Amino acid sequence: MRFGIHAGPQDCSIADLRRLWRIADERGFHWCSVWDHLYSVSDLSDPAKPAFEGVATMAALASETKRVRVGCLVFCVCYRPVGLLAKAAVTIDHLSGGRCELGIGAGWNEIEARAFGIPFPSIKERLDQLEETAKTLRALFDGERVTLAGRQLRLEDALCEPRPVQPRLRLWIGGQGEKRLLRLVARHADGWNVPFLAPEIFAQRNATLDRWCEREGREPGAITRTVNLGLALGWDVAQVRRQEESLRLMFGPMTDFVRPGILVGTPPQVIERIGEYAAAGAEWVILALRAPFDWEGLELFIQEVMPAFPD
Repeated sequence: MRFGIHAGPQDCSIADLRRLWRIADERGFHWCSVWDHLYSVSDLSDPAKPAFEGVATMAALASETKRVRVGCLVFCVCYRPVGLLAKAAVTIDHLSGGRCELGIGAGWNEIEARAFGIPFPSIKERLDQLEETAKTLRALFDGERVTLAGRQLRLEDALCEPRPVQPRLRLWIGGQGEKRLLRLVARHADGWNVPFLAPEIFAQRNATLDRWCEREGREPGAITRTVNLGLALGWDVAQVRRQEESLRLMFGPMTDFVRPGILVGTPPQVIERIGEYAAAGAEWVILALRAPFDWEGLELFIQEVMPAFPD
């Protein structure tokens, strides 16, 4: 089992993010990522809450760290032209010395898209764009010249130079739709990520991905399986209860929705729960942290939980 930190760059300062990134880089985590939102998602009704932009924040993360893999879960394919996203990813790969991991998804936050004048088509069209984006990014990263007149994308003799530092800049796809999304993962992704699922649901989606791999002629082991989980960790029952109460500060109206994917309890209880995810097929657990960040709980996780799962 490997561990990561996924921190939404919202409702906090850059100093807070830098502190978190240093912990990820220096305390044994394998991965650190941001997300791609223009508004704070803890309260979509309040656009005045602060939120930093994803590409710029990811570049800062790359520059502030030395060891962890640097990612985004996930860039919405509607928000930027595919060529611009490819150039940004390669730039971040050079900034990080070859540590960039590029996550993409179909997106869901129509409110912020409309607010900033970004077209937000139907889910079918967004999934079409996701597939075209995945194929185009792979070709650009591999040094191909790309001309495409697709359903959603248009490119004419596009070339992405310089090439990435690493031999293969991996593509991640986020989501859990069983009919089409997971099929796209089986076809195009090097890694799969899904947030806030209970272990038994993760196991079901993981099995669906395996079946799609079989149908697509893809080796299932070629795709890294990861899950984002929240954290409400304490030394004793009283502290755990306080941490649970603070979840509403972090997740707002979405608290009940994400609760099945929160690691709740004392260190032995959280260790047991992570074991259930491992049994369900998760190779990495990525802590989905939001401000106000629980520094004490994170330190307890590092000291008492992570040693139970040697890499």
